[in-house]
Amino acid sequence: MNMTIDTNFNFYSDSKDGDPDSASPTLRKYHKILWSKPLPNGKLLKLRDDKHGAYLYHESELGEFYLGSDAITHSYKHHQRKKWITEQIPTEVNKLFDKGSTIGAYIIFPNNKIGGMQTINQARGVNSLIDDRFDLTLECIRLFYAGEISTLYDTLLRYENFFDLFDDFKGYIKFFFLDDLINESNKINFYLPFDGFKTRPSFSDVNQYLLYKKRVVSFINSRNKRIENFLK
Repeated sequence: MNMTIDTNFNFYSDSKDGDPDSASPTLRKYHKILWSKPLPNGKLLKLRDDKHGAYLYHESELGEFYLGSDAITHSYKHHQRKKWITEQIPTEVNKLFDKGSTIGAYIIFPNNKIGGMQTINQARGVNSLIDDRFDLTLECIRLFYAGEISTLYDTLLRYENFFDLFDDFKGYIKFFFLDDLINESNKINFYLPFDGFKTRPSFSDVNQYLLYKKRVVSFINSRNKRIENFLK
């Protein structure tokens, strides 16, 4: 497998001040390399980057998919409502921001709008019970595979054909190298205590942010390692 991916590459370095999800050619190339591979059912998800208007594209008997990049870790560096914490510890926030700019902190989701409704990326960014946290997004995906309702259920349902590609939650986890966010019972390793979407996630103090940062960085490092091992 002649594929080179630098898991230390910072996608802001080639995105010309834009959002790496849309502006970094290296990130797009890495996504195409990583996710063009056999699905749990053995069929190949071959991604194209040459279809006009599409970030990545697949069409076969599996279906037609328009896919986009999504950052799955968040430093909240630019969040106004969290400035009261992040401005106290700028060095720590920047470390998380930089680590979250490597391939281990990115995934792909369908990005075509259906019926004018929000995409997964948009919904998880604006839903106050998710607050752009991927551990909470992943809990919604776990519940979706289990046929249970969550705060993102309606959004995920619109893209059911995408999630069907991976057969089940375990298939989804394995395909995207998310193993380190799951425990031995296939439940989520939440970054912070979780109350079942009863209250909005937030940081009570600096120490809680630092705990969050430690766990997010650990996840990114582990996922980067899984990516390296896969490419070997």
